[in-house]
Amino acid sequence: MILLWLGFAILLLPALWLLVSPLRRARLVHEAQRDFETNDKSTEQNVAIYQRRLASLEAALERGDIDEARFAEDRLELDRSLLEDTEGLKRHALHSPAAGRLMVPIVALAVVVGAVLWYQQQGAEGDLALFDVYQQSESLPDLMQRLEQQAESQPGNPNVWASLFPLYRDSGQGEAALNALEQLIAIEGRVPSLLAQKAQLKFFMADRTLTDEVQALIDETLERDAREPTIFGMLGVHAFDRGDYEQAIDHWRRAIAGMPESGSSRALREGIQVAQQRLGVAPNEQEALPQGPGVHVSVRLAEELQGLLDDDTRVFIVARDMEGELPPLAVARVTLGDLPATLVLDDRHAMSDAASLSQASEVRLIVRVTKSGGATPETGDMFGDLEGVTVGDVEGDPVEVVIDRVIE
Repeated sequence: MILLWLGFAILLLPALWLLVSPLRRARLVHEAQRDFETNDKSTEQNVAIYQRRLASLEAALERGDIDEARFAEDRLELDRSLLEDTEGLKRHALHSPAAGRLMVPIVALAVVVGAVLWYQQQGAEGDLALFDVYQQSESLPDLMQRLEQQAESQPGNPNVWASLFPLYRDSGQGEAALNALEQLIAIEGRVPSLLAQKAQLKFFMADRTLTDEVQALIDETLERDAREPTIFGMLGVHAFDRGDYEQAIDHWRRAIAGMPESGSSRALREGIQVAQQRLGVAPNEQEALPQGPGVHVSVRLAEELQGLLDDDTRVFIVARDMEGELPPLAVARVTLGDLPATLVLDDRHAMSDAASLSQASEVRLIVRVTKSGGATPETGDMFGDLEGVTVGDVEGDPVEVVIDRVIE
């Protein structure tokens, strides 16, 4: 920011120089004008011309070339002409060369203050501060703390809330994510994409239930944009949970059609594969196509934990960076009845374009069996993990993760 204001100061210097430069020449101009007026002979020349023309007119009268009436008329015209010529030559007293100096600093100050006020209203000072936050942050918690400080100092900047929302969401802070999203909607208006994000967030916060509030948000979003992909992705999840796999596939395909190729679309294609497998249909080749380097993983439940939970209990298979600073790099979902299961995690399973498996060389695999289906671990959930798993070719033997512990 210091460099920015220094740049503004440098840009203002030419304007201030143009304001001050006339003062440097004021005395020279004053002296030149005074000398000009002192040496100006215009009045004497006009009087001399008048006298010559009057003498010529009197001579014509003596010779009898004109009569008295014509002489009086021509002399009146001659007198009027002299008055007109000399009247325009009347000069006011010259002002001092120091007159008006006070206005220069006043105008200069007005230019500087006006430029600063205009930039504060129309400029991007807040976004530059936000850019500095990303540059200076050393970890995800540090980034969140700095963004929260920015939210306090510039609550009207939509980019602050748009940055905080996905961080809260991906870290399982549902209420904080909802607050950030509502702040964003208050600033940007009821934009379909934001309403869809709110509906999806409330859907997952309600344990994947279409509450009346969620349904109202869905109806409003589709009324504003009938092709909003986030809504169809959420409806596909709801249909899948009910066992309506054909409806889930239809919703997910409509969602993919409305979004660019990204981690979200790849995750939906993975969901379509699972739904097709449940229906006994061979997965579509394009939807099953691997995306970049990945991890070939096999998941099983330890014998001592078998039978504790129902077969339809959700199982999340998550790949995270070794430092734990980024959002999940890949997420896949199966049920306890599907285990043991072997699958490939790759960029199709990314939750966002900002974090994917192809960005890491090694990952930590975490498998969690969740009774509630939520993203936040709870007492009674079962889990297993494996660290230092290499990301690369998926053609070899899978690495094995055993679910062998219970969260207490």
